[in-house]
Amino acid sequence: MSTMNEIYESHLYPSDRIVPVDFEAVRTAPESYVWPKSDVFSSGEQSSVPVIDLMDPNATEHIRQALETWGVFQLLNHGISSSLIEEVENEIRRLFALPAQQKLKVLRSTHGSTGYGLPRIAKNFSQHLWHEGFTVMGSPVDHARKLWPHDYERFCDVMENYQKAMKGLAERLIRLIFLSLGICDEEIRWLGSSDDSGSNNITAALQLNSYPPCPDPDDGQVMGLGPHTDTSLITILRQGDINGLEIFKDGVGWILVPPLAGAFVVNLGDLFQILSNARFRSVIHRAVVNGTRQRYSFAYFYDPPMDFVLSPFCNGLNSGQAPRYRSMTVKDYISVKFNNFMTALSSIEI
Repeated sequence: MSTMNEIYESHLYPSDRIVPVDFEAVRTAPESYVWPKSDVFSSGEQSSVPVIDLMDPNATEHIRQALETWGVFQLLNHGISSSLIEEVENEIRRLFALPAQQKLKVLRSTHGSTGYGLPRIAKNFSQHLWHEGFTVMGSPVDHARKLWPHDYERFCDVMENYQKAMKGLAERLIRLIFLSLGICDEEIRWLGSSDDSGSNNITAALQLNSYPPCPDPDDGQVMGLGPHTDTSLITILRQGDINGLEIFKDGVGWILVPPLAGAFVVNLGDLFQILSNARFRSVIHRAVVNGTRQRYSFAYFYDPPMDFVLSPFCNGLNSGQAPRYRSMTVKDYISVKFNNFMTALSSIEI
């Protein structure tokens, strides 16, 4: 069974796109962090992204409609306790409040999948990102011990509990989405499966994000996260209480997705677009920075096993349609995306 680490080892990350700038030391954004105005501006009005109550008896139909028209929705009554979310938020603040030199003790390697540093997609942009992150896959104990030698258990417990809760929610949502496509459990038996040792075969990651205040707020040309689609099957994001997330909608442009109390933002990634035969689209999104306040967010990414063969389901809502994408494993698609960041889907069209 292939692992994410094995894939990353074959796609080394540029070392100069791993280390975030020392935000406490800079008083103005370096030129390499200033994006062209054509890339930054053109934001739309307040979002009308659908809001869905998971307790609604018609939630499955509402989710299908939202994904067909938007590729994203905000989710309420999701079953994740507010106390757990608050614990994660507190640990994120504790993590990113550490001195830069302390955080660099757990800097992600050029072939690593976890630890501190810029997101792996940073290499795909000509300009740098005003961002620092920390990626967790499973237990973060090895990194946590270096960050807090005498107080690491709390961080580990919170992150592991949150990942467990997110896995359950992700699999619940995925089943509902596949149900809306007329796809039965037998066709998705990998969902939540375990191997003979009891280890889960799915791949999941928790990405903790910090977007420090921008020192040049009047220019508005510093980007926290550049435009991209997620590779994942599904992404579940907690925004916090500060604006920053924007999605791109054809015919409208960039639209702000304002934080909604108690809600998660749910979007599909490229893998679901392939499986749905483009019935559902992976949404282009980005993160802008705030001039005076530090913004935090955390995203949970859920994928099938790396050796799972992606092949469009052409039944259900896509009945009678020919496959739009050629079949390949999740591992192979990740490799395609690594080399064709914004054109990966079109590059595998039949």
